[in-house]
Amino acid sequence: MMRQAGRYLPEYRETRSQANGFLDLCYTPKLATEVTLQPIRRFGFDAAILFSDILVIPDALGQKVAFEEGHGPRLEPIDPARIGELAGKDVTAFLAPVLETVERVRTELPQETTLLGFCGAPWTVATYMVAGTGTGDQGPARRLSLGEPERFQALMDILVDASARYLVAQLKAGADAVQIFDTWAGVLDEEGFERWAIEPVRVIIEKVRAEVPGARVIAFPKGGGARLTRYAEGTGADAIGLDWSTPLEAARKNAGGKPLQGNLDPMRLIVGGKALEDGVRSILEAMRGYPHIFNLGHGITPDTPVEHVETFVKLVRGK
Repeated sequence: MMRQAGRYLPEYRETRSQANGFLDLCYTPKLATEVTLQPIRRFGFDAAILFSDILVIPDALGQKVAFEEGHGPRLEPIDPARIGELAGKDVTAFLAPVLETVERVRTELPQETTLLGFCGAPWTVATYMVAGTGTGDQGPARRLSLGEPERFQALMDILVDASARYLVAQLKAGADAVQIFDTWAGVLDEEGFERWAIEPVRVIIEKVRAEVPGARVIAFPKGGGARLTRYAEGTGADAIGLDWSTPLEAARKNAGGKPLQGNLDPMRLIVGGKALEDGVRSILEAMRGYPHIFNLGHGITPDTPVEHVETFVKLVRGK
């Protein structure tokens, strides 16, 4: 489940109270390891997802990042004229605590349980860096990418390099596979999708595989289902994540045989009952005979009842 180690678990909230804020939790290996393992202990998921955040990359690049209770992330908006000052930072040294968490989790996980690392896609991370907020305002980044594409390209190049280094370090620390999240890919037009969603992810995957041959990468372009064929071909990802708005029949035809991940609507998990049962069964039937990782179509939310997650697991496993 995307974002599975989160506020919906009471044990998470207890562990969170021991940290001095959200970023401190991400950068404290003992606590981050505990949070990563909690869903595995409770539900026995097939994969553990590293507890971290996509905004650790801007933090490592020197942009001020803070998480305010009740408001989410706040970033100091970057001055387009000073984008070059972000280049050349050793992000892996800065993120050493996160990499220690990967090592600890891999040691403590059952051998048969996969460990997934991740990063945000450059486009999505850039939208937060330019807007200075985590509220989902892509307008400032879209204006910069259209009005000053050379400057925006410079930012994307920095993010591509930093993200690739970070994923390589996660894989070398013990992650079995990594996922690239592009939450805001769907807001781009055709030309923008090619330049800002497909090309940066392609280069990241190329760089990662140059350092870790055979590295397994899942790419998730939320809102990009209509461009699935081009995205699957263009990025070179091993598997493609689907949001809940993507028709599965079309996805099967357009993914080029690549495994698909998704795509239960998180709202069905919140509501539970028949809505949850119907959603799970529909996906199982639609994906029968096709390589598929059952997952949500986006992250699990804090208001999700724990008992609904228990039901979800039983339904998927046919118990």
